[in-house]
Amino acid sequence: MSKVKIAINGYGTIGKRIGDAVTAQNDMEIAGVVKTRPTFEANVAVDRGFDIYASSSDKTGAFNKAGIETSGTLEELLDKADLVVDCTPGGVGASYKKLYEKYGVKAIWQGGEDHEVAGFSFNSEANYNDAIGRDFTRVVSCNTTGLTRALFPLDQTYGIKKSRVTLMRRAADPGNIKSGPINAIIPNPISLPSHHGPDVNSILPHIEIATVAVKLSTTIMHFHALNVEMNKDFEPDDIIDLYASRPRIRFVSGDQNIKSTAEVMELARDLGRSRCDMFENVIWKDSISKYHGELYFFQAIHQESDVVPENIDAIRAMCELESDGAKSIEETNRTMGISK
Repeated sequence: MSKVKIAINGYGTIGKRIGDAVTAQNDMEIAGVVKTRPTFEANVAVDRGFDIYASSSDKTGAFNKAGIETSGTLEELLDKADLVVDCTPGGVGASYKKLYEKYGVKAIWQGGEDHEVAGFSFNSEANYNDAIGRDFTRVVSCNTTGLTRALFPLDQTYGIKKSRVTLMRRAADPGNIKSGPINAIIPNPISLPSHHGPDVNSILPHIEIATVAVKLSTTIMHFHALNVEMNKDFEPDDIIDLYASRPRIRFVSGDQNIKSTAEVMELARDLGRSRCDMFENVIWKDSISKYHGELYFFQAIHQESDVVPENIDAIRAMCELESDGAKSIEETNRTMGISK
């Protein structure tokens, strides 16, 4: 079977993880990756065996000066690719849409772009079939991916009357020194509700959801407190059984001495995960509670990695490599080492 050729525009936090994930698949391969500057990540890409392309011709000189050989520019890469995964900074990716259209390549954007850039927002479990054969798709943000994974099975099984979520957000990614640590708790945004609820509605439009968010002095994970009112009665054990059956949810508990996001990341290290990635939603099993007939629980979301398997499934759907979403999820999980 011939492999689809994937270009990655932007080899940073998400792009380099998607590069490794694509390489692990049997039905796709990296055609090349695009960088704007010859950073250490460009050297890592070379070490991975990826061809480096400059974002534009005026950038090639800097790569040559740094001793990094480029294979051309973004436009030359697009001419060779079947699909481009845009991992450029939020708000930048939309500017490349006309270029992708010019070269007739399919494109995936990340959650930093608006829903309108692709006209379709993706989650592997919720709407895989709707992505089959599409030219343009947006994989929603790390927080929206985590919320959709948690809410979709509840809605399928019990029907959601209303969900209320408080998001405690990391201040910056661990490698980001531009934002730096903060000695504050910051409403993010101050005006309510936050954008996360409407973003969930870009995939699950019928769910009533209200979200608020604050930014905290941490870099390693996001943390969600969920309260869900449902149409059908349940017991906590029912929810535990439901989530145990989902492919990208992992349970932890205080009884295991996992009482914080720091210990969740230590678990990722002990599991031998590349870059200590935790691709799954991490739900505290002992937090799943019923109070006045409503569901409450805590979950942690690794902002650097949870969208990566969704991108792989989106590639499969758009390139019509697999018509069954469950089979794509199973294959992606197998190749990426995502297991219970």
